[in-house]
Amino acid sequence: MSITFEQLIALSPLLIVGLLVVIVMLSIAWQRHHLINVTLTIIGFIIALLSCFLIGDRLPIEVTPLIYVDKYSLFYSTLILIAGIGTAIYAYRWLAGYPDNKEEFYLLLSIAVTGGILLSMANHLATLFIGIELISLPLFGLVGYAFTQKRSLEASIKYMLLSAAASAFLLFGMALLYAESGSLAFAKLGSSLNEHIIHYPVLMVGLGMMLVGIGFKLSFVPFQLWTPDVYQGAPAPAATFLATASKIAIFAVLMRLLMTSPLAESQALLLVLSVIAIASILFGNLMAISQQSIKRLLGYSSIAHMGYLLLPLIALRTDSVAAQITVSIYFIGYLFASLGAFGVVSILSSPYCGDDKDDISAYRGLYWRQPVLAIILTIMMLSLAGIPITLGFIGKFYLIISAINAELWWLTAAVIIGSAMGLYYYLRFMASLYSRRQPVANNQSDKQLNVNLATLFALLCAVITILLGIWPQPLFEIAVAALAA
Repeated sequence: MSITFEQLIALSPLLIVGLLVVIVMLSIAWQRHHLINVTLTIIGFIIALLSCFLIGDRLPIEVTPLIYVDKYSLFYSTLILIAGIGTAIYAYRWLAGYPDNKEEFYLLLSIAVTGGILLSMANHLATLFIGIELISLPLFGLVGYAFTQKRSLEASIKYMLLSAAASAFLLFGMALLYAESGSLAFAKLGSSLNEHIIHYPVLMVGLGMMLVGIGFKLSFVPFQLWTPDVYQGAPAPAATFLATASKIAIFAVLMRLLMTSPLAESQALLLVLSVIAIASILFGNLMAISQQSIKRLLGYSSIAHMGYLLLPLIALRTDSVAAQITVSIYFIGYLFASLGAFGVVSILSSPYCGDDKDDISAYRGLYWRQPVLAIILTIMMLSLAGIPITLGFIGKFYLIISAINAELWWLTAAVIIGSAMGLYYYLRFMASLYSRRQPVANNQSDKQLNVNLATLFALLCAVITILLGIWPQPLFEIAVAALAA
């Protein structure tokens, strides 16, 4: 097999991040320097991000039977790289006072981003499995990076054990599909399954086991039990990556699998996905109401948002183009809202630069101490709640339209009920930010805003959320451009 120059160019985002992994590794071996390694990581991600815009005219290209690069894969690679940049920026501040080695965080982050980009380009079940493992294994280390804290170590062990079980289900399900179809390629798998009766027991069991594995990674109910504990125990920057890039990459490959094969036509599968969507929306929002930890609240919120995103996936059979546009718009809004919200949490909650502000009570009266961070967090919560003039409203509006056009009435009702519940706990948290009853500041850094790159990045996310919420035309153009070729 030979790879042409055009194929190498198409692979440039993946190759650049892969090269970045080697550079960061050599840099750590040569000299441990926190600023040098975070700078190398951010520059590498930015170069890979720029390459995504430069190769758009050369696509689509099938590099190998395992990798297919088109505008769809570049769009999701872009979102993953933006999440990687934000995570690296937040991690630099969070790790500032960390008493052990800091540099390996960026090595693990680079490996995880490589896995995410590979998932966005996956065209084969083997690539899907390799990509999921490549993004999951570094997360074990990232979640447990603050291993001296019992909660972080516990979260890492819990995530590792449950993730290993989910990977076993995924691998066994893929084996059953291969045994029935004789191929692991998405396209050949689809054509082969189309020639058989989709309700073969072996196929149904294989699909069910794959759904268990992917459902765990995406925190679908009933596979979500790890989510709040891991979000709370993980360092805030690691939770940022887990909530954004990890979910985006795995959802992107799941949608490509359903688009390429006729699995979306299976009524049994659609029924199961509908039940999971309703359960995820209602359970995630209901459990978030009673949370006293900001990271657990955002964790349960992410369960609900993954449930929302199942609606256009179920509607693929009705209008594939509209479903893809809806998912693209929703993910853009979810990405920037999550980056901004977790960014403020990362800035405020490093246990090595002061008190760990995980409890919601620590954010009471934040506006009177750090107004910029309070305003950023307010905008992010409004967007996650789907309030007008924010990017989240545009995504939720298209979501409901997609469900109505597909006549998914029960799912539409679940979205409306879930949004109402979400509005309650988001607004309750926002109200506490402006409360006059505020805890006494324990250190000088809590009384004034230190302008740094992390604050500027969170502020940029807030500005983008408002601008695209008021003027969504560029958002539509980006979403249309991201359609799979």
